[in-house]
Amino acid sequence: MKAVIQDRYGGPEHLRLADIPTPEPGKGQVRVRVLACAVNLSDWEYLVGSPLYARLAGGLFRPRRAVLGSDIAGVVDKLGQGVDEFALGDRIMGDLVMLRGGFAEHACVPAAAMIRVPDALSDEVAACLPQAGGIAVAGTEGVQTGERLLINGAGGGSGTMALQRARAAGAKVTAVDNAAKLAWLSALGAEDTIDYRVQDFAAAGRQWDRILDMVATRGPSRIAAALSPGGTYRAVGGGVGVLLRLALGGLAYRRRNKSIGILTVPAGHALTARVAQLAVEGQIVPQLEDVLPLASVPDALRRTGEGAVKGKLVIRP
Repeated sequence: MKAVIQDRYGGPEHLRLADIPTPEPGKGQVRVRVLACAVNLSDWEYLVGSPLYARLAGGLFRPRRAVLGSDIAGVVDKLGQGVDEFALGDRIMGDLVMLRGGFAEHACVPAAAMIRVPDALSDEVAACLPQAGGIAVAGTEGVQTGERLLINGAGGGSGTMALQRARAAGAKVTAVDNAAKLAWLSALGAEDTIDYRVQDFAAAGRQWDRILDMVATRGPSRIAAALSPGGTYRAVGGGVGVLLRLALGGLAYRRRNKSIGILTVPAGHALTARVAQLAVEGQIVPQLEDVLPLASVPDALRRTGEGAVKGKLVIRP
């Protein structure tokens, strides 16, 4: 089968399209013919081996798995031992961030992590949902009417879906991203926008009730200044040092009635099923910029790493 593979950490230039053996499903796995696989920032992190947690999960000195791509939608074409929840021909979807393998014509996936794709969802939309949609749902849980929410990195897949969820709840959303995305984010419902290349939201002299930070770069003291009393800040990703400072240093601000920490996303089939149902109901609509072939994976990852994508890119082998 054809797949895009990496054998070292580095930029997209280290990726190549190759013919490799078609995998065989193990116990509890199914093999899928990949119909679509979304491109995520986590793929970029596994590609370059940074932040450190990407190497801790993916191989310290070299990639443990050669094929990236974790948000997979595909058709079951072979069952592993002990699998009875799916049948040949079922269209399934799931987030395989710890296993990956989606930038290929076939992938073997644990059946327990997958759900059937609702008939109302296209392959491309289904692939956009598991990881990015899960982050958006977890990151906006409990948002209420009138709350002021800032989303840093609002123009990506998770950010745009979080924006939709927050606006539907009646929150007032400030979207932070680069200048090329700001008018588009306003059209999606952002009440206010900030170009991060021009202004640091944490130094703007303003406060928000909630902050959802897709790539944390600031320590707890700077974040606390941007939180209103009773406010909540959650980081999705970022450098290990920054995340540790937020997790540990943020404890001191509880006495000031400000909650600073890392977003916990309960990844798994239950969250994927919830996100898929929200998409069926129209409460989440992934912003799909383009659908590309396998050969375009290196450029798609480069653009994702640069933050140049509006919403999501999807690879369709």
